[in-house]
Parts: sequence; C-alpha cells; structure tokens
Amino acid sequence: MASSSAPAADHKAGPYAWYVLIVLFLVYALNFIDRQILTILAPHIRRDLGLSHADIGFLYGTAFGVFYALFGIPLGRLADSWHRVRLMTIGLALWSTMTAISGLSRNGLQLAAARIGVGIGEATASPSAYSLISDWFPKRQRATALAIYSAGIYFGGGFSLFLGGAIVDWWNAAYPGGGPFGLVGWQAAFMAVGLPGLVLALWVLTLREPMRGLSEGLVAPRHPAPFKSFLEDLLTIIPPLTVIGAARNGANALLRNLVVLASVAAAIYALVRLGEPLPQWLAVGIGVYAVYSWSAALRHRDLPTFKLILGTPAFLAVVLAYGLNAFLAYAVAGLAPSYAAHEFGVSSREAGLWIGGPAILGGFLGVTLGGIAADRLRRRWPSGRIMVILFGSLAPVPSLVIAFTTADKALFYAMLPITQVFASCALGAAAAATQDLVLPRMRGTATAAFFIGTTLIGLALGPYLAGRVADLSGSLSTGILSLLVSLPLALAAAITAFRLVPAAEASREARARAAGEPL
Repeated sequence: MASSSAPAADHKAGPYAWYVLIVLFLVYALNFIDRQILTILAPHIRRDLGLSHADIGFLYGTAFGVFYALFGIPLGRLADSWHRVRLMTIGLALWSTMTAISGLSRNGLQLAAARIGVGIGEATASPSAYSLISDWFPKRQRATALAIYSAGIYFGGGFSLFLGGAIVDWWNAAYPGGGPFGLVGWQAAFMAVGLPGLVLALWVLTLREPMRGLSEGLVAPRHPAPFKSFLEDLLTIIPPLTVIGAARNGANALLRNLVVLASVAAAIYALVRLGEPLPQWLAVGIGVYAVYSWSAALRHRDLPTFKLILGTPAFLAVVLAYGLNAFLAYAVAGLAPSYAAHEFGVSSREAGLWIGGPAILGGFLGVTLGGIAADRLRRRWPSGRIMVILFGSLAPVPSLVIAFTTADKALFYAMLPITQVFASCALGAAAAATQDLVLPRMRGTATAAFFIGTTLIGLALGPYLAGRVADLSGSLSTGILSLLVSLPLALAAAITAFRLVPAAEASREARARAAGEPL
C-alpha cells in the first residue's frame, strides 16, 4: 500500500523518511561488512587454501562483482515494478546466509561459489534503496540522502576490517588447531558477520512502501505483472537463455547476439592462451555478453528506458567516470590489508584497527560532505554534481602514491583515510546525477546500470588486475599504483559528463515522450 506520509513534491522529508534512511544505512553497512571482510582475512585464506594475490582479487572482485552486476539488472527492474521493501528483505536474507556459508569453504572453488551467492543477494539492495530514497526525499535533498545511505559503504567496510581482524586473531589464539567443527579463524569470522543479517532482514520487513514517484508529482501506476517481467529479464541476461531471448526479437537480433557471443569467446580464448586464468576472464566475458544481451532486449521491450539510460551519452559518461574512480578505490580496499601485513608485518587485529577504524570516519566524511557539496553546486550550476566527480578523480592521487611508496608504517596509515575522503566524495554526486537523468519508474533500472560501472569496471577488474600485476612483479605497491594508467580516461569521461548532463536532464521528459512514454 502507498503511504500518505511520503513527501509531496518540493517539501522537506519528514521524520519517517529519515527513519527509513537510518535502516537502509544499516542494511548497506552490513552489505559491505559481508562483502569486505574477505580482505582482512586474505592472508589467512591465501595460506590455508594456497591462493595467489590474483586469486584473492578474483574472489573479492570478479566472482562477487560480475554476478552482482548481472543480477542487479533484472532485480533493478523488479525494484521498479514490485514491492521494494520485500525484495530487499529477501536479498538480505540470501546474502547473509551465503556469507555464513563462506565459513564452511574448504577450497577456492567453494569460496567462489559462496561469493557468487553473496553477489546475487546484495544485488537487491541498492536498486531498492535508491528508489525508496528517491521517493521518500524530494529532489533538492536527494544527493544528501543518497550520500548518507552510501556512507554505509565506509562504515561497513571499515568496521569489517576491525571486526574480522579481531575475530580471526582471537579465534586462532584460542583454538590454534581449529575450533568447534574444525573451523579456523577466517571461517569463524565469516559466520559471525553473516548470521546477524537474518535478524536485520526482519526489521527491514517492517518498513512502509511509499507511493512511487510522489516526491516529484509523477505518480507511477502499479505494474500489472512484475514477476512475468522479471522472468523475461532473466531470459535476456542469463546465458545460454540469452540466445532464446535474442531469437524472440527476430533473426537479425539473434545474428547480432551470436556474433557478440563468438567475439567474447574468442577474446577469452586469446587471453587464456596468453597465460591468463580462465575463471577470471570467463566471468568477465559472461558479464560483457550478458549485459549486451540485456541492453539489446531492453531496446525492444522498453524503448523509453533504453533511451534515457543506455541511449543517453551523458548517463554513460557519468557511469564510466565513477566506474574508473571505483577501479582504483576497490583495488586499494582489496589489497591494503595484505600490503600492511606483507610490508610492515602487522597482525590482522592491528591492520583492522588502523586501516578499518580511520576508513569509517574518512569514508563517511568524504561521501557525506561530497553529497552536500554536490547538492549546493547543483543549485548554482547545472553540472555542479559533475564537478564533485571530477574532483574525486584527481584529489586522491597524491596521498595514494605516498601511501604505497613510503617505508613508514605511520605515514601509510595516515595517508589511507585521506585517500578515502577524497575518493569517496564522488559517490553521492554520481548516484544523484544518474537518478536525475531518468523518470521515477526507471530508477531501479538506472541504479542497476550505474552499478555495472562500479562492478564490471571497478570491482571485477580493479582488484584482480592489481593482484595480477603484483604477482608478476613481486610487489603489491607496483600492482596498486599501476592502475593509475586509467586516470586520463576517467578525467575524459568526467569532462564529457560535465558538458552533456545539463542538456540531457532538461530534455528528459521530451526524449521519453518521443520514445513512446505516456507522459
């Protein structure tokens, strides 16, 4: 049922909206606790399972990120058409269970399967949350609200390092030969952070569902068959069902789909022949092919949504600009604890305290202040939010270079939160910019498309490539700093977004009507 307490257009958000935001913040924090805890446990996992730095990058980034991105697309569409609170509740219960199951892994393959499950469950969270926040908060408060929600990334990510480091060191000291059921410290840590999510899922289920689009005076009608649409989306994005989905759109669509499939398969084969690991590039190839299949199908099924998202260069430029920001940020987040353990010989508890603790404050300050700045700059300039994205690409570089070249442990610890403040400031701005470019009924899909940039570009490639270069060079510092070659492309994407966003936002309704939207 729609709630009468949802804000009317141009009004300030009420107390219940802020209550919802607090709960969603906790969900997102747990999301990143479950996602990030692997990084502090990585030295123990590598030792026990015989894995490389590239393997950890695969587990942390690719295995999780590709399936997070892919399922985010149909689940984002489901968030646009079904009950968002219920969808988030189901997803939270799933990813919490799979996190706990990670603690039962006995080899890298089992852990990869569990990480895939975590990714699928977490794919429900942000499409639902972004859409809910955009309905509970009016446009002029939206970047601030989305920034506060997004701060859950840094609270959860930082707290996971502190909590995971403390649990693994305590458990291994108490049970040096393995504890109950033969579990070692890193396995116990996975279970300890996974199970509480089932309790939080019950709390989420009590939230009210607002009327979709009321905050902008564009109330969207209820979708007549949300699950039928969801199943059709699965048909367009889950290989090999994608071939059937393409065939339904005609012979030409099927031929194009098969050409893309063959091209992706050829690229994977070439990379494996060059010595690259099959799991990494098979997962990335599946992601690339599946996203193409979905986008081609979306053009046939929902042309207005396609035009305002994938058919809008301004939208794509924002996604690419922030995706490349995440490319560096995820690599740092994934490998910094291993770097501290290797270079400075610190314990997991110490690394968790001095990396995770400041990360909470640094990330929270960066994303919140960045969101506030983005809202204020947007009131003065149509591209004000893009200014923050551009700043977030440049500002972290000096402190990042210092952190991973210094031999001083204290300076390393000091530079990481400074890097995080600057890197995180762009998130709320980028999220709000993409939401502003679409209609209310398209927000969940737009969120899924936005997160493709931060997963297929950032999470699926950044940690793995940094780990791969580290394995080849013998230096984690070289692995992380090598990713700075992406900076010119990130700047070019941000400048392109700066130039294109104002006109794209101003023409949003007109372009949707031209594509067949009944406005």
